[in-house]
Amino acid sequence: MAKAKTFKAKQLFTIGYEQTPAKAVLDELQQTGVKLLVDVRAVASSRRPGFSKNQLASGLDDRGIAYLHLRGLGTPKDGREAARSGDIKTLTRIYQAHLKTPQAREEMDELATLIRTTGPICILCYERDHRHCHRTFIAEIIREREGVAIENLSAPVM
Repeated sequence: MAKAKTFKAKQLFTIGYEQTPAKAVLDELQQTGVKLLVDVRAVASSRRPGFSKNQLASGLDDRGIAYLHLRGLGTPKDGREAARSGDIKTLTRIYQAHLKTPQAREEMDELATLIRTTGPICILCYERDHRHCHRTFIAEIIREREGVAIENLSAPVM
Protein backbone atom coordinates (compact mmCIF):
# COMPACT_ATOMS: atom_id res chain seq x y z
CA MET A 1 0.00 0.00 0.00
CA ALA A 2 1.32 3.43 -0.95
CA LYS A 3 2.23 5.84 1.82
CA ALA A 4 -0.17 8.78 2.10
CA LYS A 5 1.21 12.11 0.91
CA THR A 6 1.74 14.72 3.58
CA PHE A 7 -0.65 17.68 3.73
CA LYS A 8 -1.01 20.90 5.63
CA ALA A 9 -3.64 21.04 8.36
CA LYS A 10 -5.59 23.71 6.48
CA GLN A 11 -5.49 22.63 2.89
CA LEU A 12 -8.08 22.18 0.17
CA PHE A 13 -7.53 19.89 -2.79
CA THR A 14 -9.38 19.99 -6.11
CA ILE A 15 -9.60 17.36 -8.84
CA GLY A 16 -11.32 16.90 -12.19
CA TYR A 17 -12.04 13.51 -13.70
CA GLU A 18 -12.14 14.31 -17.42
CA GLN A 19 -10.26 11.61 -19.40
CA THR A 20 -9.42 9.77 -16.18
CA PRO A 21 -10.69 6.37 -15.00
CA ALA A 22 -12.43 6.21 -11.63
CA LYS A 23 -9.71 3.97 -10.16
CA ALA A 24 -7.02 6.56 -10.96
CA VAL A 25 -9.01 9.35 -9.28
CA LEU A 26 -9.77 7.21 -6.23
CA ASP A 27 -6.11 6.16 -5.99
CA GLU A 28 -5.00 9.81 -6.12
CA LEU A 29 -7.46 10.83 -3.41
CA GLN A 30 -6.43 7.95 -1.17
CA GLN A 31 -2.69 8.54 -1.67
CA THR A 32 -3.17 12.23 -0.86
CA GLY A 33 -4.95 11.41 2.39
CA VAL A 34 -8.31 12.96 1.48
CA LYS A 35 -11.02 12.17 4.05
CA LEU A 36 -13.98 13.90 2.37
CA LEU A 37 -14.74 14.37 -1.32
CA VAL A 38 -17.14 17.25 -2.00
CA ASP A 39 -18.83 16.89 -5.37
CA VAL A 40 -19.55 20.37 -6.78
CA ARG A 41 -21.31 19.29 -9.96
CA ALA A 42 -24.83 20.63 -10.49
CA VAL A 43 -25.74 17.23 -11.93
CA ALA A 44 -24.00 14.33 -10.18
CA SER A 45 -24.44 11.86 -13.00
CA SER A 46 -21.89 10.92 -15.60
CA ARG A 47 -21.50 8.78 -18.69
CA ARG A 48 -18.05 7.89 -17.39
CA PRO A 49 -18.12 4.66 -15.37
CA GLY A 50 -17.68 5.19 -11.64
CA PHE A 51 -18.51 8.89 -11.56
CA SER A 52 -22.28 8.93 -11.08
CA LYS A 53 -23.21 9.92 -7.55
CA ASN A 54 -23.99 6.46 -6.12
CA GLN A 55 -21.09 4.69 -7.87
CA LEU A 56 -18.66 7.39 -6.79
CA ALA A 57 -19.89 7.38 -3.18
CA SER A 58 -19.57 3.58 -3.05
CA GLY A 59 -16.04 3.60 -4.49
CA LEU A 60 -15.00 6.28 -2.01
CA ASP A 61 -16.59 4.43 0.91
CA ASP A 62 -14.57 1.32 0.01
CA ARG A 63 -11.45 3.46 0.57
CA GLY A 64 -12.59 5.14 3.77
CA ILE A 65 -13.37 8.47 2.10
CA ALA A 66 -16.68 10.22 2.81
CA TYR A 67 -18.79 11.79 0.03
CA LEU A 68 -20.91 14.93 0.01
CA HIS A 69 -22.75 16.45 -2.94
CA LEU A 70 -23.14 20.24 -2.80
CA ARG A 71 -25.34 20.76 -5.85
CA GLY A 72 -25.78 24.46 -5.10
CA LEU A 73 -22.09 25.03 -5.91
CA GLY A 74 -22.49 23.47 -9.35
CA THR A 75 -22.47 25.48 -12.54
CA PRO A 76 -25.92 26.37 -13.94
CA LYS A 77 -26.82 24.91 -17.33
CA ASP A 78 -25.94 28.06 -19.30
CA GLY A 79 -22.55 28.16 -17.57
CA ARG A 80 -21.89 24.51 -18.48
CA GLU A 81 -22.75 25.32 -22.09
CA ALA A 82 -20.31 28.24 -22.05
CA ALA A 83 -17.59 26.00 -20.59
CA ARG A 84 -18.16 23.33 -23.26
CA SER A 85 -17.78 25.96 -25.97
CA GLY A 86 -14.57 27.26 -24.34
CA ASP A 87 -16.11 30.63 -23.46
CA ILE A 88 -14.43 31.14 -20.08
CA LYS A 89 -15.42 34.81 -19.92
CA THR A 90 -19.13 33.94 -20.11
CA LEU A 91 -18.68 31.03 -17.69
CA THR A 92 -17.04 33.42 -15.23
CA ARG A 93 -19.85 35.97 -15.50
CA ILE A 94 -22.58 33.34 -15.10
CA TYR A 95 -20.88 31.57 -12.22
CA GLN A 96 -20.05 34.77 -10.34
CA ALA A 97 -23.76 35.69 -10.48
CA HIS A 98 -24.70 32.15 -9.39
CA LEU A 99 -22.47 32.41 -6.31
CA LYS A 100 -24.71 35.22 -5.04
CA THR A 101 -27.78 32.94 -4.87
CA PRO A 102 -28.98 31.86 -1.41
CA GLN A 103 -28.31 28.15 -2.05
CA ALA A 104 -24.76 28.77 -3.30
CA ARG A 105 -23.99 31.07 -0.36
CA GLU A 106 -25.37 28.55 2.13
CA GLU A 107 -23.37 25.70 0.61
CA MET A 108 -20.21 27.82 0.49
CA ASP A 109 -20.68 28.44 4.22
CA GLU A 110 -21.13 24.69 4.73
CA LEU A 111 -17.90 23.98 2.83
CA ALA A 112 -16.04 26.60 4.89
CA THR A 113 -17.26 24.95 8.10
CA LEU A 114 -16.15 21.54 6.84
CA ILE A 115 -12.68 22.93 6.07
CA ARG A 116 -12.40 23.99 9.71
CA THR A 117 -13.76 20.77 11.20
CA THR A 118 -12.96 17.87 8.87
CA GLY A 119 -9.79 16.19 7.68
CA PRO A 120 -8.37 16.85 4.24
CA ILE A 121 -11.10 17.78 1.76
CA CYS A 122 -11.08 17.64 -2.02
CA ILE A 123 -13.64 19.25 -4.31
CA LEU A 124 -14.45 17.37 -7.51
CA CYS A 125 -15.85 18.38 -10.84
CA TYR A 126 -15.56 17.10 -14.41
CA GLU A 127 -13.07 19.51 -16.04
CA ARG A 128 -9.52 18.16 -15.85
CA ASP A 129 -7.85 21.58 -16.06
CA HIS A 130 -8.76 23.54 -12.93
CA ARG A 131 -8.08 26.82 -14.76
CA HIS A 132 -11.15 26.14 -16.94
CA CYS A 133 -13.45 24.97 -14.17
CA HIS A 134 -15.77 26.66 -11.69
CA ARG A 135 -14.09 24.76 -8.82
CA THR A 136 -11.27 27.31 -9.04
CA PHE A 137 -13.72 30.05 -8.03
CA ILE A 138 -14.87 27.94 -5.07
CA ALA A 139 -11.31 27.16 -4.00
CA GLU A 140 -10.27 30.82 -4.20
CA ILE A 141 -13.22 31.95 -2.08
CA ILE A 142 -12.42 29.30 0.54
CA ARG A 143 -8.73 30.26 0.43
CA GLU A 144 -9.59 33.90 1.11
CA ARG A 145 -12.13 33.08 3.84
CA GLU A 146 -10.26 30.32 5.63
CA GLY A 147 -6.61 30.91 4.81
CA VAL A 148 -6.18 27.45 3.32
CA ALA A 149 -3.60 26.36 0.80
CA ILE A 150 -4.99 25.04 -2.49
CA GLU A 151 -3.52 22.06 -4.32
CA ASN A 152 -4.96 21.01 -7.65
CA LEU A 153 -4.60 17.26 -8.05
CA SER A 154 -4.42 15.50 -11.37
CA ALA A 155 -4.90 11.75 -11.62
CA PRO A 156 -3.10 10.05 -14.51
CA VAL A 157 -4.94 9.52 -17.78
CA MET A 158 -5.01 5.82 -18.60
